[in-house]
Amino acid sequence: MKKKSGAKIFFVILLLVLAAGGGLYYAWKHNLLPLASGGSEAVTYSVKKEVYENCIEVAGTVSAAHVQTLQALSSGTVVAVYVSQGDSVKKGDVILQLDDSQQQYDLAKHDYDMQTTRITGSGKQVKLKETERLSLLQKISDRRVTATFDGVIAAISASVGDSLDAKDSVGSLVDLSYLTATVEIAETDVAKLQVGQPVEFSFPAAGGGSVMGYVVGWPAIGEVTSRGATVVKATLRVDDYPETVLPNFSFSGKIQIAPPETFLLVNRLAVGRENGASFVVDARSGQRSEVKVVPYDMDYVRIVSGTVTEGAVLAAQASMERSGRNAGKGAFPAGTGRGSGSSGGRERSGGMPGGGAGAPPPGRM
Repeated sequence: MKKKSGAKIFFVILLLVLAAGGGLYYAWKHNLLPLASGGSEAVTYSVKKEVYENCIEVAGTVSAAHVQTLQALSSGTVVAVYVSQGDSVKKGDVILQLDDSQQQYDLAKHDYDMQTTRITGSGKQVKLKETERLSLLQKISDRRVTATFDGVIAAISASVGDSLDAKDSVGSLVDLSYLTATVEIAETDVAKLQVGQPVEFSFPAAGGGSVMGYVVGWPAIGEVTSRGATVVKATLRVDDYPETVLPNFSFSGKIQIAPPETFLLVNRLAVGRENGASFVVDARSGQRSEVKVVPYDMDYVRIVSGTVTEGAVLAAQASMERSGRNAGKGAFPAGTGRGSGSSGGRERSGGMPGGGAGAPPPGRM
């Protein structure tokens, strides 16, 4: 009797061992077992966010909307200066006056003679006198330096009593209603440009804050730089800018080819596959969720749908060894053409760094 009882106990124990082994094999086969790192600690991967910016990086200096070099149009002595540096002027305002007494005398004498001509002369003589008067008026106008647009006096160097020659520069007038910049665009990026594209300016003089502008245009011909590179010089414009930014101040910027996109990335070893569907398991709650992923780089996949959020901690669903041996049973479906790779359990940034102007991540055009 004792022998039969012992045999029954042995048989029951054997059945329990076989059942436990079968359960473990099933869990291993379906990626349900937690994987250990160093034999004791479970391997997890964090979901992180990456912003992809499809843009062209530029840099340079800004210029005033318009600049007028204040020049004397004829020789003479300065008899009046009506502005100082920093003054605002309107189009047509007189900035500087040269002595025009001789020109005023010539005009008065001409007008006296013209009255006589109208009485005793022919119609042709009157016509000549009228043309001559226009020439005299122009000579009087040339004795003044006037503003050609609304603006601010950036510099003025003339004083009363100075003797000037024609074309002498006495200062400058600037229009600060907006700023412009000319930047070099590589020939490979010219096809991406469009008039009106947003441009993000960053000025060191403004503490590095962002100011938005836009692309105005570019010429229909390229240039070869001293470095041997072929470029096109595009014109940018910024309408609203900080008061601390002045013409000739430097900037860095980005021409936005397309709006920035935000991706959720996770190590491919955190994604399992079962019955043709991808899934992840929350390492804290154990909750399993279906997701849709696409390849991003050698080690990472991009989560395109599912309930996973940034910062989620996911349990590993495949080891590095298994993912290498069992192609098609890890994060990627068979035939994706992605290498199995190995991250050694380290989190690392995938894809192109933000702000790059190169090719977009896999799956983008």
